[in-house]
Amino acid sequence: MLKEDVRHMFDEAAGGSSSSLKQIDTIQMLGLNYHFDDEIKGSLDTIMSTKDKNDVCDQENDLYTRALRFRLLRQHGYEVSQDVFKNFKEEMMMRSGNLKEWTVRDVEGILSLYEASFYAFEGEEILDEAQKFTTTHLKVQLIKANSIISHNKQNLSKQVSHALELPLHWRVPRAEARWFIDTYKTMQDMDPSLLEFARLDFNMVQATYQEDLKYVSRWWRELGLSEALGFARDRLVENFLWAVGFNFEPRFRNFRRQLTKVNSLITTIYDIYDVYGSLDELKLFTDGVQRWDINTMEDLPDYMKICFLALYNTTNEMAYHILRKHGVDSLPYLKKAWADLCKAYMVEANWFYNGYTPTLEEYMNNAWISISGPTAQTHAYFLLGDEMTNKDELERGDVPKSIQCYMHHTGSSERIAREHIKNLINDNWKKMNMDQAAASCKFPRSFINTTQNIARTAQLIYQYGDGYGVPDSETKDWIMSIVVEPIPCFEREI
Repeated sequence: MLKEDVRHMFDEAAGGSSSSLKQIDTIQMLGLNYHFDDEIKGSLDTIMSTKDKNDVCDQENDLYTRALRFRLLRQHGYEVSQDVFKNFKEEMMMRSGNLKEWTVRDVEGILSLYEASFYAFEGEEILDEAQKFTTTHLKVQLIKANSIISHNKQNLSKQVSHALELPLHWRVPRAEARWFIDTYKTMQDMDPSLLEFARLDFNMVQATYQEDLKYVSRWWRELGLSEALGFARDRLVENFLWAVGFNFEPRFRNFRRQLTKVNSLITTIYDIYDVYGSLDELKLFTDGVQRWDINTMEDLPDYMKICFLALYNTTNEMAYHILRKHGVDSLPYLKKAWADLCKAYMVEANWFYNGYTPTLEEYMNNAWISISGPTAQTHAYFLLGDEMTNKDELERGDVPKSIQCYMHHTGSSERIAREHIKNLINDNWKKMNMDQAAASCKFPRSFINTTQNIARTAQLIYQYGDGYGVPDSETKDWIMSIVVEPIPCFEREI
C-alpha cells in the first residue's frame, strides 16, 4: 500500500516542476529508487521531450531547480549542457560580497549547484568555477556566526556540512540512505508515508543482507583459508560490505555473495604477496595463476597450494554457474583478471625487495590493476548478467603508496601531495561522468552503477584512513548500521 501511495505521487506531480524533481531526489536519497525505475525514467524522459536538451530549463530562474534538474539528468545518462548555468555566473559573483543578504533559498540553490558540479565532464570550465565558488561560500556560511542556515534552518546546516565532507555523487547509496532517513524525519516537508516506507524497506533489505552474510560465512568457514593461513587478514564482513556497496538491491543477492568470495580471495592473495611470500615463492605462484594449471601446485610451498586450489576451484565453479545460467563462457576472462592482478602484485613485490620507490606515474600505471578494481569489475560484469593506511602498510613491509611516491620524487609536503591525489580523483570522476553519459556507451545501466559504486565504496572505506586493513570506528559503525541494527519503524515524530 505504501508503495502504491508513492507511485501516485508521480502521477500527481508535474513533469519538470521543482516539486517533481525534489520528489525524485528524495526517493533516491532514501534508497527507494529501485522500486520506481520506470516512473523516474518516465519523468526524466518527459523533461527531455518537452525542451531542447541543450537548453533544458533555460527559462527557469530558480538556481535550486535548475541545478537539481541538471544533476538528475546527468546522473541518469541524459545529455544536458553546462550552459544551463551560464546566466548565473555574473549573479553569483555579484552576490559573493553580500553574504549577509543571502536567504535560505539562496543557500539551497548554492548547495544544489555544488552537488551538480560534481557531474562535470573534462573541460567544463563553468562547472569547475561553480564548484570552487560554491565550496568557498558554503564553508563561509557554516563559519559565520550570524549565518542564515545556522539561525533559521539548522537541518540545512547539517546538509551543507555533510556535502562539504563528501559530495552526494561520491557517496555509497546504501550508507547515504541510512544517513538521510534520519535526516529526512526532521525536515519540514517530510512525508510520513514516504518515511515509513523508507524505514520498512531499509529493514527488509537489511534482512536479506543478514541471510547473505550467513551464506558467505558458511562458505568461508568451509574453505578453511583463515585457519590455514594465519598471517592473512580475516576480513569477511568488510569484504561483504564492499559487495553491498557495489550493489545494494535485493535482487542482486547472488552478485553480493559471489563478489564477497572474490574480495576474500583478493585479500588473502594480497597478503601472501605483501607480508609472507619470498620473492622466489611469489614468482612460482604468479606463474601458476598465469598458466591456470592444477599441476603447477607441485612446485608451490604448502601454504600456497591451499590458496591456489581455493582460487582455482572457486573461480571455475563461478564460471560454471555463469555458463549454465547465462550461456556465456566467462572463464578465459576471469583467469586473465586473476593473472593480471598477480602480475601487478609481483611488480610491487619486486619494487619492495629491491628497495625501489617508483615515480607516481610508474606507481599509477601498475596500481590501477593492483588495487583489484579490474578484477572485481570483470567478475561483476558476468555476475550481473542476471593516511593511516600508508603507516600501517609500511610497518607490514609494503611498497610506498601514491602519496609517498609523489613526495619522494617531487620533494613536496604531504599536504601538497594529498591535494594532488585529490585532484587526480576528481579528474577521474569527470572521465567516468563522460563515459557513462556518452551515446556510444554500450554497457547496461546496472554495470555502470556498479562500476561507479566501486569507486564510491573505496572512498568510504579509505576516507579517514585504512578502514579495511585496520578497521576504524567509522567502518565498524557502517557495518552495524547497514547489516546489524534495524531502523525503529514506529518512532513518534516531534
